[in-house]
Amino acid sequence: MTVEQRIVGIDLGTERIGIAVATGEHDRARPLATLRRAPSVAADVAAIVALLGGKMPGEVVLGLPFEASGVEGPQARLTRSWAVEAVALLGLPIQFRDERLSSHLAEERMGPMKRGRSGGPPTPSQRRAYRARVDREAAAIILQDDLDARVHDAP
Repeated sequence: MTVEQRIVGIDLGTERIGIAVATGEHDRARPLATLRRAPSVAADVAAIVALLGGKMPGEVVLGLPFEASGVEGPQARLTRSWAVEAVALLGLPIQFRDERLSSHLAEERMGPMKRGRSGGPPTPSQRRAYRARVDREAAAIILQDDLDARVHDAP
């Protein structure tokens, strides 16, 4: 596998992983895909690398789900644990970014979920597709937030 200077943003959930990419610090983050969580971190990492065409990312930014109060709760601890294993597999550090409200912002950006047939409630497949889209949009928000902070903090 070769190293490419793509920066990958990850919104790690219990069921899905939202993925976004940027080609460098001055690029805009773009939603790429949503993957189903695999049974292991190794399988998650393999799926992410496969999604990138077998090329290792240059950097990874992982959303860290702080609680509303600003403390790290159980989900943040699970995310850090996932990251420890992923770092060992990828061979590069993972940058954490506060992801509070990223899914909410993604939903605002996308608008409401479409209604089902005849104006009824959305079908299960429509709900799954919408949640998957929210996850990759949230990954783009997390990554863009990190990229914007780099530009702001640059000398």
